[in-house]
Amino acid sequence: MPPCDAAGAGGTDAFSQLTLRPGDRNISTVLQKTAPAAGPPPFDRTDPRAVRRAVRSGAHRGHTAGLAPGYVQGNLCIVPRAYADDFFVFCQRNPKPCPLLGATDPGDPRLPALGEDLDIRTDVPSYRVFRDGEYVEDVRDIRDLWRDDLVAFVLGCSFSFEEALIEAGLRLRYVEQGTNVPMFLTDIDTAPAGPFRGKLVVSMRPFTPADAIRAIQITTRFPTVHGAPVHIGKPELIGIEDIGRPWVGDPTEVRDDELPVFWACGVTPQSVVRNARPPLCITHTPGHMLVTDLRNASLAVL
Repeated sequence: MPPCDAAGAGGTDAFSQLTLRPGDRNISTVLQKTAPAAGPPPFDRTDPRAVRRAVRSGAHRGHTAGLAPGYVQGNLCIVPRAYADDFFVFCQRNPKPCPLLGATDPGDPRLPALGEDLDIRTDVPSYRVFRDGEYVEDVRDIRDLWRDDLVAFVLGCSFSFEEALIEAGLRLRYVEQGTNVPMFLTDIDTAPAGPFRGKLVVSMRPFTPADAIRAIQITTRFPTVHGAPVHIGKPELIGIEDIGRPWVGDPTEVRDDELPVFWACGVTPQSVVRNARPPLCITHTPGHMLVTDLRNASLAVL
């Protein structure tokens, strides 16, 4: 069963109504121009600790694009201890889709290196639950699923390099439209580790050829958040039959003067877990990330 479309959960979120306009050089500029949405109580959308508290309390339930500008957001994959060593090796062998930022001790939901008050069980707006490799449901927190043998892995996210792209003047259409980035299952094999094996998932952003070159230069500086693209141009060469039908996320138009540019994606574990078939695996719902206290700038390689 393919993953459910994650964008709908963000439909009531204020960020889903934002549009980047000329002169808006970064996401923070746009956020400062936007009045708080009616409904849940407002919170400081620029502070990662405030964002986590809002997620924990249920005040924020949508996707996290644009929240806590300047701070790293992470993909999540939680597996039982019996599978953790193999998944760790899988991340080492596949650093493009699975750049490892941190991992918990078995049974410990805390990860102080990424945030002093961070709780893996409550601080992601939406979690995706798999049993025996099959998608079961999306849930708002996982306290009732948490066990003493679970190990949580936090992986780098492309939101970090997107901030650098926007600050360089490159426009991201899905951000302007307030949708979820399109993600595609390719026919590119990942390097296997134990039971973890499968196809690479990529995210796509369209750029003119000149902007695509600039995007490559910028994202190359962020190897711990997917780094440079893995493919540019013809999607059929990597097994994508219809660019208008993403595996996860929302369609994004590719105009006649643009090239689709594909980056390795942290949703890849949701592909390989189907082959590994652990009795329980919990990930983030695509687009609903873990907001950390790490600075994006700290991940850049000069």
